[in-house]
Amino acid sequence: MFTADRIHLRKVTESDAVIYHDWRNNMEVMENTNPELDVHTFKETETFIQSICQSSSSKSYIIELNENNMPIGIVSLVHIDYKNRNAECIIDIGNKDYWGKGYGTQAMTLLLNYSFYELNLHKVYLRVFSFNQRAIHLYERLGFEKEGELKDQIFRNGNWHGITYLAIFQEKYLQNKNNSAKS
Repeated sequence: MFTADRIHLRKVTESDAVIYHDWRNNMEVMENTNPELDVHTFKETETFIQSICQSSSSKSYIIELNENNMPIGIVSLVHIDYKNRNAECIIDIGNKDYWGKGYGTQAMTLLLNYSFYELNLHKVYLRVFSFNQRAIHLYERLGFEKEGELKDQIFRNGNWHGITYLAIFQEKYLQNKNNSAKS
């Protein structure tokens, strides 16, 4: 369930604070995903990871390479609403050497399979900065559709940018999977 041909997902543990601290303090990595660019102390990162591990409304996984178990990123479902069957998803490929090589696609596919087949969610949504075209392209390839945009929401690199909301629904996702399997 949590394995693809090049990566696997494993549950985040408190010991992951060390690797996540490096990613969280890399401005180039966070520039595309975090609205509040800031440097965090290790204690702040430890507290953040502890809150992830203890949350009942989140599920977070470290993305590791199959060949050597090297962590390259994190993928999460947050704000899981079991009653209304929806959740927000987040992905960060923290190791820049693995950007643009399909690892994000595999990680998101594993997370969406889990969301729709195992958790039986109706909807998975996300937020993406309007300038992050690489991520938007990935999400659209997976079947996400635009639901809306907050204009001029963040100021980054001297310009105002929007935050785009995208979502994918269980019925469409499963239909696309079934159509792909028949091809």
